Amino acid sequence: MKSKSSQTKKLKSEPLQVFIVEDHPVFRQGLVQMVDAEPDLSVCGQASDAVQALQQIARLKPDLALVDISLPGKSGLELIKELRAVNRSIKLLVVSMHDEALYADRVLRAGGDGYIMKQEDLDEIIHAIRDVLGGRIYVSEEVMDGRSKGRVSPSKTKARPLDQLTDAELELLELLGKGRSNTEIARRLGVSVPSLQSRYSRMKRKLNIKTAKALLRYAICWVETGSA
Repeated sequence: MKSKSSQTKKLKSEPLQVFIVEDHPVFRQGLVQMVDAEPDLSVCGQASDAVQALQQIARLKPDLALVDISLPGKSGLELIKELRAVNRSIKLLVVSMHDEALYADRVLRAGGDGYIMKQEDLDEIIHAIRDVLGGRIYVSEEVMDGRSKGRVSPSKTKARPLDQLTDAELELLELLGKGRSNTEIARRLGVSVPSLQSRYSRMKRKLNIKTAKALLRYAICWVETGSA
């Protein structure tokens, strides 16, 4: 019969389990291959949307979840909030195309443990995963410096109109940029179609945009490039 110490040693040598939430199949497969290539890490599951992720993560109980911000249905921010509400121990690292300066602080406030952009080298993404698994926060030096000085955004001088939008308004901007109709958006957000107009008006004021067409162009540009 094996001793308790030998059993513990075996458990400690097992790869840490990573779950991937990403709606782009090619990029998701790239993450799977990258993680599985590491001897101390293993992909235990993957999902293309938040609903699948919530169900599978509850069952698989991974050590860490890689989460994209832009997901079908619920956004990555919503997913992080829900996961953190039911699981205090899971590590949550966002890998996104959207500008870190806009989203990193929102992710950390929602309960995430780090933020890295998709443009980074694969080696750096692995480094971010290990940092977060080790109990550290992973963000760029600029964002960390801003947080250490008590600023919400990395720099007041670099603040942009997008920084003024709430999480809900950012989600609305994304749905608009993805070409969703007002009926679809209202159903997704659980509001009436007429109420969207007041939300659009507030967003236009914050973004200094005059017309509905200009807001739509702005939203499309932001969704396609990650910036506007």
